Amino acid sequence: MSLKQKTVSGLLWSFIDQFANMGLTFVVGVILARILSPREFGLIGMITVFIAISESFINSGFSQALIRKKDCTQNDYSTVFFFNLIAGIFFFVMLFISAPYIAKFFNEPELKKIVQVLGFVLIISSFTIIQRTILTKRIDFKLQARISVIASISSGIIAIFMALKGFGVWSLVAQKLSREAFRSALLWFWNKWMPEMIFDKKSFKELFGFGSKIMLNGLLDTLFQNINHLVIGKYYSAQDLGFYTRSTMFRNIFSRNLNSIIGRVTYPVLSQMQDDKKRLKLNYQKIIRGTMFITFVLMLGLASVAEPLIITLIGEKWRQSIVYLQMLCFAGMLYPLMGLNLNMLQVQGRSDLFLKLGIIRKFFTIPGILIAIFVNIKAMIGWMIINSFISYFLNSYYSGKMIGYPSKKQLKDILPSFAIAFAMMIFVFSLGIVLPFSEPINLVLQILSGGIFLILVCELINFQDYIFLKKVAIEKVKEIKNK
Repeated sequence: MSLKQKTVSGLLWSFIDQFANMGLTFVVGVILARILSPREFGLIGMITVFIAISESFINSGFSQALIRKKDCTQNDYSTVFFFNLIAGIFFFVMLFISAPYIAKFFNEPELKKIVQVLGFVLIISSFTIIQRTILTKRIDFKLQARISVIASISSGIIAIFMALKGFGVWSLVAQKLSREAFRSALLWFWNKWMPEMIFDKKSFKELFGFGSKIMLNGLLDTLFQNINHLVIGKYYSAQDLGFYTRSTMFRNIFSRNLNSIIGRVTYPVLSQMQDDKKRLKLNYQKIIRGTMFITFVLMLGLASVAEPLIITLIGEKWRQSIVYLQMLCFAGMLYPLMGLNLNMLQVQGRSDLFLKLGIIRKFFTIPGILIAIFVNIKAMIGWMIINSFISYFLNSYYSGKMIGYPSKKQLKDILPSFAIAFAMMIFVFSLGIVLPFSEPINLVLQILSGGIFLILVCELINFQDYIFLKKVAIEKVKEIKNK
């Protein structure tokens, strides 16, 4: 299979993996949102940052280092595996001990037991990092997709059953723990790699030299991405945090997931081209144009149907989430582009610059925290929109300079996609105002109308990014039919 075929296949299965996983989680989340209250989701949101930070330490950037390294050995894999496992146990113990203080910080006594039980997810996930890394390095996302679907369905059934039986917030805890447990068990069952009793100091030093900078940046990103949960949970209420976390869940269906899909496929693919700058630039440009066309359409489309979507799926009691979601769509539409530019820094081996830019970007997050404390949540999200543009220009300046594809050229390439998606958004939103039907019917009509509008415009003007994606999709469908 050629590199192009591997890339297309990897993107397809990564898309299926991420969206099947997120889609199933989303469906389960919708059902749970109808059974549970915003407060119960808010309680989980309060401790998300502590779990996420611990997971950043456990991984320590070794996954990216292993993916980038061309000739990984059993010594490399085994060394990282045992480091991950020891780190997972260590951070579980730290979280267990810290649980009373976390509960006291938020003035929510119930959090103590929740933190102590949910902390087990750190040990479980530490078993799976190398398994996922090996599959990603092979650009094998088909198996990962199968495992994600099974894990999401199984954990979802458990969570819904517990919610119906009155377990409340514990149904959400069970969902997270069981999903990670199923995923880990299936990865070990289907991926036949086994560690050896090896800890190679030389291998550790080499991989950590690159990965530590990625880890520190990931740690900062995780902290500042989740610090809003801390601030809202501390200075507002669990219910307010519940509204915010539900809106971010809807936003992340496209923004964060698309960023993850594109990033984890293109990183190993582009890493194989790192020595051919001309080829690297050409493929990088194609990826950016195709990615941002999809991103703009999905994010602006989501903003245009936010009201009927939320009311239809999770009910009137979540109405406060609508405006948060609309604003977060604009804040998140550049995430995949930022991620691609950061990926390029890693491909070029500049994890030092990757870290420095991460630190600089965090300074621009601080005003948002202060705004949340002294103004309100909407103003905080407004700053997040501004900050997304600042972060993009910081990331793209250096990565673009390395391969001769600067910010100005990137923006010129993606501006037509934004214009088309923005026109679609205005059309769909306006249609929602005049449609006289119920929210579910309006939602279906708006989505169908938006899709027809988009296809007609792209076909009429022969929009090249759309034509390229359509051609790739048709070729893949034919390939599947032939098989």
